[in-house]
Amino acid sequence: MNNGSSAPRRAILLGLGLLALLLAPAMSSSQPPLRTEPLAVVTQRGVSHFTVEVADTDKTREQGLMFRKFMAPGRGMLFDFKRPQEVAFWMKNTLIPLDMLFIAQDGRIVSIAHEATPLSEVPIPSGGVVLGVLELAGGRAAQIGVVPGDEVRNRIFRR
Repeated sequence: MNNGSSAPRRAILLGLGLLALLLAPAMSSSQPPLRTEPLAVVTQRGVSHFTVEVADTDKTREQGLMFRKFMAPGRGMLFDFKRPQEVAFWMKNTLIPLDMLFIAQDGRIVSIAHEATPLSEVPIPSGGVVLGVLELAGGRAAQIGVVPGDEVRNRIFRR
């Protein structure tokens, strides 16, 4: 019996196991690319244009922006709930701060959650009935001057 060769092998296997554990969150975030489309936010300061990924199924809404490490200023994710309802979001497994714009069926912004805390499991309620939620990079809503009552223009919101 040669114990000299089994110790390095065990160390390698242990190392590979630890590497797999470290990479698991990154690997679980792999999802097929979502459909993108244009969206405009209309404020007193003017119109800001974004390209948004659309999360419009239970699976894509559940995944959302989990495990992402970056959000470009001109990008976002739009959650389409298909029917108006009250919702609440959380930041579980979300690594970056986000602004959440809760949007009524007519495109009016009902409420805004600024700079939601990464990894928090505290519910963030919509504050009313909404059809969608737009997530932007944390601080972006303040940069463009968006406030409740402003408007989001996209194919899903009807006036």
